[in-house]
Amino acid sequence: MSLARVRSMGLSGVEGYPVLVELDLAGGLPAFSTVGMPDDAVREARERVAAALRNSGFAMPNRRITVNLSPARPRKRGSHYELPIALAVLAASGQVPDGEWSSRWCVLGELSLDGRVSPVPGVLAMAARAKADGRTAIMVPEANAEEARAAGIAVLPVADLREAAELAGGAPPRFRSESPARGEASGPVPDLADVRGQSVAKRALELSAAGGHNLILVGAPGTGKSMLARRLPGLMPEMTPDEALEVTLVQSACGRATPGLVRERPFRAPHHGCSAAALVGGGPSARPGEACLAHGGVLFLDEVAEFPRPALESLRQPLEDRRVTVARARRPRSIPRASPSSRRPIRARAAGAATRARPASARRPPSAATWRASRAR
Repeated sequence: MSLARVRSMGLSGVEGYPVLVELDLAGGLPAFSTVGMPDDAVREARERVAAALRNSGFAMPNRRITVNLSPARPRKRGSHYELPIALAVLAASGQVPDGEWSSRWCVLGELSLDGRVSPVPGVLAMAARAKADGRTAIMVPEANAEEARAAGIAVLPVADLREAAELAGGAPPRFRSESPARGEASGPVPDLADVRGQSVAKRALELSAAGGHNLILVGAPGTGKSMLARRLPGLMPEMTPDEALEVTLVQSACGRATPGLVRERPFRAPHHGCSAAALVGGGPSARPGEACLAHGGVLFLDEVAEFPRPALESLRQPLEDRRVTVARARRPRSIPRASPSSRRPIRARAAGAATRARPASARRPPSAATWRASRAR
């Protein structure tokens, strides 16, 4: 058989979409071409796939190889297409039987030159979409196994290309589970009980945590504004399973892999020199920003008056709609998107601390004409 198809996934923002990897072996001069709007990382996969096949004991076909990533319209980014391309080469050349696994499994993974399978970002979002599309299992790198389990789909972790080929040939998996796991806590959460005094500020924190209100802390340097703000996540209730899944999904899309579901509410404190795209998200692939990484937790803007005005104005819509909408020519993307089962959107609370009492939405200085008119009166 000179044609093989393997199911995989793409990542757009924090959402996965299905990608069909088609590979054709034809006669002619040896060549390896990839079509379907691949980026530079996907084009470079041919070198890593060829080296991984040789170093894993397989034969690289000395024929003209054409790889098609369907659908062709969206740009294919990332290195997770290398494992499905390698399995498609083996299936098309007859080194691995082309059975039901090619249509029922979803395959993700980056290949090293020696055939090892390296972890990739965004596995949780792609695993959730694979389950929604009816895939029976997902083959992922061993380091991403716990993350994929959080989506509730059967997981087939692999350490190298040889093991992936054996699973495709019918070998029993080493580990297969559909039960979601919860990650371990990273450490003790700062406790508000450690703060002495500041009764008014502590009362404000309690009201902010109870009602999901935004908060601004104003005072002289060294009075404990940042210390108090870092204790706000400890006042908030534990995340529900839906909240934990959404928070983990955003973290996974940014490459912050966690063992299972995130248990602690995030606390993000970006520098006051960050841009609007870094704060709310953007870029060619609609990458989540700091406001999205604070989803379900606290976004702390220290020295809020020093932030660029465009960055602060970019927070107006997310604070009102409880989501970030990144406009693109082809289609807008919402980050994060509340679960349909939720009764209300998950709140991303914000606390600000400034050394002077100038509101973030302060008006611009009056024009010269306005100033002269006021002097005339």
